[in-house]
Amino acid sequence: MGEIKISYNTLVYGEEPIEKGIARLAKYGYDGVDFVGEPDKYDVTEICKWLEEYRIEASSICAVFNEERDFVSSNPKIRRQAVDYVKRCVDFAVGVGAKFISVQATACMKINPEADLEQEWKWAVEGLREAGLYAQEKGIRLTLEAWNRYETYLINRVEQALQMVKEINLPSVGVMGDTYHMNIEEIHMGDAIRKLGDKLYYLHIADSNRAAPGRGHIDFEEIAWALRDIHYEGWVAMELLPAAADPFGGKICEEFYDQYSRESVDYLRKLFDKIR
Repeated sequence: MGEIKISYNTLVYGEEPIEKGIARLAKYGYDGVDFVGEPDKYDVTEICKWLEEYRIEASSICAVFNEERDFVSSNPKIRRQAVDYVKRCVDFAVGVGAKFISVQATACMKINPEADLEQEWKWAVEGLREAGLYAQEKGIRLTLEAWNRYETYLINRVEQALQMVKEINLPSVGVMGDTYHMNIEEIHMGDAIRKLGDKLYYLHIADSNRAAPGRGHIDFEEIAWALRDIHYEGWVAMELLPAAADPFGGKICEEFYDQYSRESVDYLRKLFDKIR
């Protein structure tokens, strides 16, 4: 197994001051911090200062797509806004030293198409290619994530994400896996990872209930073996969310702060050491 670094998506920390999240992750031995893709909410200079102070890296920017920024909207203005938004996230990533940005083809929780699926697919490829070219100029990689059927209708399995990535045909655009979504959609998670090979650029980790790994029924040892088989060298990041009908609604769950942050990194360190 190659070198794997561990990060945590600060999305679940809600409106907590970002310095507290950075300090917490450094304390528990994380290698990196995933930041929510809202560049206007952050002071890049302050973040860089805290990253240096706590000796931890910026790992990824988690882009957020909604009704105002959607690559497959029937409204060309909204499609344009999606491309421009990713470019702003690229600039943000450059500013804080992150090398990856997670992206999706559709808005979060959008479950019905606005146009013919073939047309929407073409719009997504066009928009992501333009954004990917900009990212490539800046040394940033976009990672296209597959979501489960309850959160999107367009790309549900990693093989579908891989198909779109191949059509985009840029080294700066690859696939992101997410164990929570994969647990719902993939027949065999290990085989799905193996089929991605070197196009797996990033991996989100959450158990079957979106809690810390080990608190659900996902076989993470199977996933670790698959990562070893493809010689994966890169990041895995906790993307844990509350068990709520609207997991993005800002519900505060205390266990997601210190308890799950500590548990997750300890669990994965032990697992990766075992597989090595």
